[in-house]
Amino acid sequence: MVHVRNTPPLPTDVEVDVADWLQRLAARHAWDARKIAAVTAAAELVAAHAPAALTPGFAITEILADLYMDAEGLAAGMCYRAVRRATLALPVVSAKLGEGVAKLIEGVLRMAIIGELRSSSDQPVLGVDPGQQAAKLRAMLVSMIADMRVALIKIAERTWALHAARDAKAERQQRIAREVFDVYAPLAHRLGIGHLKWELEDLAFRYLEPAEYRHIALLLEEKRRDRQHYIDEVIDTLQTTLRQLGKEAQVSGRPKSIYSIWKKMHNKGLGFSQIYDIRAVRVLVPTVTDCYGVLGIVHSLWRNIPDEFDDYIASPKNNGYRSLHTAVIGPGRRVVEIQIRTFAMHDEAELGFCSHWRYKDGNSTAGADYEERIAWLRQVLEWQEELGGEAIEDYLRVDQAPERIYVFTPEGHVVDLPHQATPLDFAYRIHTEIGHRCRGARVNGAIYPLNRPLETGVQVEIITGRHPAPSRDWLIRAQGYLTTARARAKVRQWFREREQGENLAAGQNLLQRELRQLGFADTDVNALARTFNRQDANALYEAIGAGTIRLDQVARRVLAERQRDRDRATPRPAVRRSAQRFAESEFYIYGAGDLLTRTAHCCMPTPGNEIAGYLTHGRGVTIHRADCGNLLHLQAT
Repeated sequence: MVHVRNTPPLPTDVEVDVADWLQRLAARHAWDARKIAAVTAAAELVAAHAPAALTPGFAITEILADLYMDAEGLAAGMCYRAVRRATLALPVVSAKLGEGVAKLIEGVLRMAIIGELRSSSDQPVLGVDPGQQAAKLRAMLVSMIADMRVALIKIAERTWALHAARDAKAERQQRIAREVFDVYAPLAHRLGIGHLKWELEDLAFRYLEPAEYRHIALLLEEKRRDRQHYIDEVIDTLQTTLRQLGKEAQVSGRPKSIYSIWKKMHNKGLGFSQIYDIRAVRVLVPTVTDCYGVLGIVHSLWRNIPDEFDDYIASPKNNGYRSLHTAVIGPGRRVVEIQIRTFAMHDEAELGFCSHWRYKDGNSTAGADYEERIAWLRQVLEWQEELGGEAIEDYLRVDQAPERIYVFTPEGHVVDLPHQATPLDFAYRIHTEIGHRCRGARVNGAIYPLNRPLETGVQVEIITGRHPAPSRDWLIRAQGYLTTARARAKVRQWFREREQGENLAAGQNLLQRELRQLGFADTDVNALARTFNRQDANALYEAIGAGTIRLDQVARRVLAERQRDRDRATPRPAVRRSAQRFAESEFYIYGAGDLLTRTAHCCMPTPGNEIAGYLTHGRGVTIHRADCGNLLHLQAT
């Protein structure tokens, strides 16, 4: 069994004897000489440069010791607060304790920016509410971690900070608590460090909802004796049965965190008396086969509740958690929750990946298994359970987008982008209009080329002009201005819309002039557009202007539609038109309406001749004899 810390870190207002503290801690965890030497040297360094940082150093180191941290990690935890307060310099740490310790502290310092930015703004940005902004902060945090030990040191330091804030002002308590809730408790969960997750959540909940915390704590205390007596009865019955059946098992009561009780009451609308898993028992056995064997025994003793059974051994949780959960109607018809797992599963549930260090003789960097887990950690961007299980955009799905960078707006919001994204990609990610009006960029306050890739953690400010003016150079991949398909599509669309406007105006002018010449200025252009499978008149104008639909095609369509309209009308006998109105022709052309007609002078057709008409732009229909040589020539060409 792995020892799990069940006492709070050392208080911040007492004197601690270094030698005595070190001796007790080393004995409790059976430290080897290397760990003792590393922590001793670190404590002496802090005592010499920053005595006030000794107590937090002790507390953080104790938490890390319970996580089976290696020698470098323990030394880094001891020194971190002193370096953070700028009373101990990193070069000194590197010289005295080694470059590895200094690099760990440097990594933890980088993570501190998360807390500073978390409280900078709660306003939505990019259509993303503050809750999803917190998710992006978590994603950015993980992307900055090059070593799992960095994350563990930071979690330990935040655990100490919550304990140390007990006498602080409410504003500071709530700021730390909110940061822990949004970032570090979920991180502890994803690393599988159950006991720290619960501790962080309970401490943070006490600061954020003090009245609710006190109310539930009081209810727990009032019922504590009755509940303990009942749990003892269940444990005794189960232990006796398992012993009689020759099953090796360790049975104990399982503590329930105040926050988890409140969460269930709040989410399900239940009263305190309706939370059945306040009564909970845990059974630890040697093998997976034993787990299912004990499950059968439990269900033979008490009737199970089918909807309350979960097999996390067959289907582990995202963070690797494995266990059997069942709820039964126990003695006195009270519901009891029972968890069944192996000893190894319990170690992993309490300490996550840290439990594996126990078997590596303190060498946290040894073995392919560790490297695989580091790779996994760097891909922990889903945070599925903490985000309510909802489908988050691709930026949180590492399997779909393995390489992301995370940069800040001037207001402190996090924007995620693909690897190699540029300031121009950033501008279009913020807003299309910002991208169109982009003239330059500042990164961390300095002018920065628009086609230079950004790096995680930088602050990006876009310099804009008054009017949109994208450049066609932005679309040339070799010049490196844009790497995201989304941004390139926006630029192409801008140029296309600009050309569309020019084509629309030209097409409208051409068609209206043609319709006037044909004598059909009253044509319903919207209806005409639909005959060409265009949505409306503007779409037809644009197609004519772009040349995708020819003007003569439209003219023929108009004439054909008019002819069909005439054919549907009642036939009328041909009549001679007045000489004043139709002086140019002796003929009335049925179906031509007010279309201008004239007699060809080359063949001079007369009544009774077989005739044909030739349509001329701007001159209407010229009437020829059917055998006219000129007409035949025109038809041939």
